[in-house]
Amino acid sequence: MQETTHLLEILLIAAAIGQLAIAVINLFLVRLLGWQDELDRMSPLLRDVFHVHKYFISIILVIFGVLTLRFAGDLATGNNELGRWLVVGIACFWGIRAVMQWAYYSWDHWKGQPGRLAVHWILTGCYGGCALVYLYAGIRT
Repeated sequence: MQETTHLLEILLIAAAIGQLAIAVINLFLVRLLGWQDELDRMSPLLRDVFHVHKYFISIILVIFGVLTLRFAGDLATGNNELGRWLVVGIACFWGIRAVMQWAYYSWDHWKGQPGRLAVHWILTGCYGGCALVYLYAGIRT
């Protein structure tokens, strides 16, 4: 049991680091993906909403990541009800995000573009992996 808890703690730390990385990358998506022309064509309100959402998603991911780093050991043991609720909530966040990666985005975004398709699969794996790690931490007893 202790080995499983230690492995889960390591997986939670990896998920936390991944979330922090996604939070930082999220702030530079416009530049990384060359979206400035599209943003410039948006109405000022839509452009502002996009930027506010970008920052708030990054803030949420930093909160998830920092809380997980700080309390990975406690979350891995599953001894705290608040911790179990927190990790299940984070699991739901990432699980829904993984489903949205497939259910919402059009295949036209990456059809015939191997680089974008690879990123699509990598992101699906990261989102789904975070969901599974956090869900396991929340439901194991």
